[in-house]
Amino acid sequence: MLFKQIMNVFMSDECYHLYFVDFNFFDGPCFSAVLSKLLGYAIVLGAVLVKVPQIQKIVSAGSALGVSFFALLLELYAVTSMFSYSLAREFPFSTWGDSFFLLIQNVIIGFLIQYYNGKTATGAVFIGMLAIIVYVLASGLTPLRYLATLQAANMPAVVVSKLVQAFDNYKNGHTGQLSVITVFLLFNGSLARIFTSIQETGDNLIILNYVVSSICNGIIGFQILWYWNATPKEKAE
Repeated sequence: MLFKQIMNVFMSDECYHLYFVDFNFFDGPCFSAVLSKLLGYAIVLGAVLVKVPQIQKIVSAGSALGVSFFALLLELYAVTSMFSYSLAREFPFSTWGDSFFLLIQNVIIGFLIQYYNGKTATGAVFIGMLAIIVYVLASGLTPLRYLATLQAANMPAVVVSKLVQAFDNYKNGHTGQLSVITVFLLFNGSLARIFTSIQETGDNLIILNYVVSSICNGIIGFQILWYWNATPKEKAE
């Protein structure tokens, strides 16, 4: 039955029976499970385009001013370890799919940063090296215990990456080419991920990571509002 197959993407057989056979729509555990699954897939769908506004802003300006490459590298570490660890633990795609799409978009941004700084060759090397790293981590070659260690180090990487970007914003007195849409989508997504991670994985490493990520994304979001009318001032070389 096609309808049941579609519904089973978002709920278990037990919940399907409760909803569509017994017409019991007030079961607490099933409501939480279905809400988490729907929210998880909504986050994954949003992640497909979450950094597109950031990419468009850099390309339109012809500049990556204000976008920290070091902070981006740390964020790449965070999403790569999250993606690889979740894949190895066989968590549902709805809990980690956004990490995969963020990885791809961050790679594009990283290349653009190098390209607009006149370092196209460096950008190409960056893509090649990252492709090798992702393959080694996500292909099953790396034991789970090492992936767990990388995931445990994810939280300080997230904190440092966001604080580096926040410090650059403070030092520059503006947020440069940072996209307000991207920043606030990331903030809301990380908040929602706290709930979906509790509901679907129960993994304390992942849950804590999203709590910290929400706080850090909130700091960047506050800076965008604070420096809303600030004009980027580029220093003459």
